[in-house]
Amino acid sequence: MSAKQKILGKLRKSLIGATPIADDFDVELVTQPYTYSAEQRIPQLRKLMEAVHTEIHLTCDEEWPALLAQLLHDRQLPSLLIAPTTPHGAKITQHWANNPDLPALKSYDRPMEEWKAELFNDTPASLTGTLGAIAATGSLILWPTRKEPRLMSLVPPVHFALLKASEIRDNFYQVQHELQWAQGMPTNALLVSGPSKTADIEQVLAYGAHGPKDLVVLILEDQ
Repeated sequence: MSAKQKILGKLRKSLIGATPIADDFDVELVTQPYTYSAEQRIPQLRKLMEAVHTEIHLTCDEEWPALLAQLLHDRQLPSLLIAPTTPHGAKITQHWANNPDLPALKSYDRPMEEWKAELFNDTPASLTGTLGAIAATGSLILWPTRKEPRLMSLVPPVHFALLKASEIRDNFYQVQHELQWAQGMPTNALLVSGPSKTADIEQVLAYGAHGPKDLVVLILEDQ
């Protein structure tokens, strides 16, 4: 019998004769104070995210590729990592094809082991989509996939994230309920409120210690 089986066996035996306690969870406690109108969601999200050094830009579906190109130019970033088979990856590829003077595009289209050194040492920025955001906490919801792996939002120093305004939810309970997380949690769901930071060394706040030092969110407003 393995150590795991022994531990689980002890836990099961400890429940023999126990009486389950009724779940008195009150939904209103975690939703009512954190419910917003459609007009309030973006300002609420923006206020909280900008407070932790996240950069927010409002744009639309037709204009965001040009805005992204301008932001790359302003930061003098020589290249951008994309997931070419995603809808936003295809859109940025088309925009770049019509504007050949823009920074180089890199595609995450091969195993990480084949280009690990380039990914970690020579990839200054990336673009990913999001699953939405939470207004109450000022958090993006990232849902990495095989097409758009976690390393895309973790490794490059600058992370650009696309967020549809229509996918900003009020609170975490609403996210769990609408996306049916109780029926199947994702392998790697992430809530991100700002760039990586730490104050482990002498309580001095430093950015970029365990991930991107800059997080730039492009919010696509409904037209």
